[in-house]
Amino acid sequence: MTQDARPTHDAPGTPGTPGTGAALLALLGGAANVRSVADCMTRLRVDVHDPAAVDGAALRARPGVLGVVADGPAWQIVLGPGTVGRVARELQLLLAPPPAPLPDRGRLLLRRIAQIFVPLIPALVGCGIIAGLAGLLANLHLLPALVPALTAVSGGFMSLIAVLVGYGTAKEFGGTPILGAAVGAVVVYPGVTRVDAFGLSLTPGQGGVLGALAAALLATGVERTCRRVVPEALDTLVTPFLAVLLPGLITLYGLMFAAGEVSSATGHLADWLLTNGGAAAGFVLGALFLPLVMLGLHQALIPLHTTLITETGSTVLLPILAMAGAGQVGAALAVHIRLRDDADLRRTIRSALPAGLLGIGEPLVYGVSLPLGRPFLTACAGGACGGGVVGLLHQLGHTCGATAIGPSGWALFPLLRGSDGLLGAAAVYGAGLLTGYAAGFAATYAFGLNRVLRADGRAPVS
Repeated sequence: MTQDARPTHDAPGTPGTPGTGAALLALLGGAANVRSVADCMTRLRVDVHDPAAVDGAALRARPGVLGVVADGPAWQIVLGPGTVGRVARELQLLLAPPPAPLPDRGRLLLRRIAQIFVPLIPALVGCGIIAGLAGLLANLHLLPALVPALTAVSGGFMSLIAVLVGYGTAKEFGGTPILGAAVGAVVVYPGVTRVDAFGLSLTPGQGGVLGALAAALLATGVERTCRRVVPEALDTLVTPFLAVLLPGLITLYGLMFAAGEVSSATGHLADWLLTNGGAAAGFVLGALFLPLVMLGLHQALIPLHTTLITETGSTVLLPILAMAGAGQVGAALAVHIRLRDDADLRRTIRSALPAGLLGIGEPLVYGVSLPLGRPFLTACAGGACGGGVVGLLHQLGHTCGATAIGPSGWALFPLLRGSDGLLGAAAVYGAGLLTGYAAGFAATYAFGLNRVLRADGRAPVS
């Protein structure tokens, strides 16, 4: 979607004049009636909740509106090239929530980056499981003719993930998604091997998702600048041309090298951290993940996991971070046993435990441990202990990584790989889970409920 904010100097009453978006919004039934806004080359496409609330006659009569096409909740307002992008951006700004306070800007940025990758998770999970199955069959020398087919099915998505990241980045940060995809595609194009970049050679995929993200951000910046300065008559041709050409060249002659170095360093750093830090590194990582879940920032780690998978074939961080869920399950079980008089809370725990065992911890976090206070901290302690065990075993040479992201808990077992094969990685991960369950339970049973009142409010739990 084109989302520029360039000032215009059109005659009053014509589309492109500041305030045109507000006038159209009123005729569309107000902000509460608008479900979504998009634009193509000449048309503003609006989906509304209630078509009866739209003043179609006034829309058609408005100066500068070249035509209106209505099809139930879908309305197309023909404004012409150039103008339609400006009006779409104005409408987007009117429909957007108010800016976040300054202290929350960093958190907002992380959430926006997370939004780029969250839609990719189902495919990452599916392809990861297929890749794991292909690896298992290859190791067991079973169905050799099927292994290449499974590898192709699982690898196709990963080979084009940079394109999807480019698309999502431009969409999230106010550019035209397909232009973001175009520059993201440069990163994985096989022909980059023929580019002489100052005497250095390029390889397809160099820089991975980080390179694609940076390229799409650059393309969005170029596009929005062009929308402000390029005359309307040339906007349709010049803006896409420059928004692909300039970021594309910068990607080839700079971003791919820089992002490639960052990606490689990320893989080396994660391995170094666990090889040398061992239990201490795992302890800290396991302890910190639940607070990230509580703040909704855990999805911001998806680019890191994706980079590790691209560079090394698996992310060694995910099995450790998954220990936070184990600590949460142990803590919930302790609460269930100690607070026998609180039927509602025990019912909540029983309903949320199956999801918790599969790595979906939010129901237990928001429904049990966080409202009680201290059990949240003891759950973090359980996650720290589980992470410490996995980190220690990694330091001893028994590595464990996940070939895909998304699930954790028991659901992560099919996605594991390590230095000792699938069974060895499963043993390492299982040892961490059992430790997390036990430590979370013990810490919560002993220390997590001393100041929690019983359901009747008469006395604290002893």
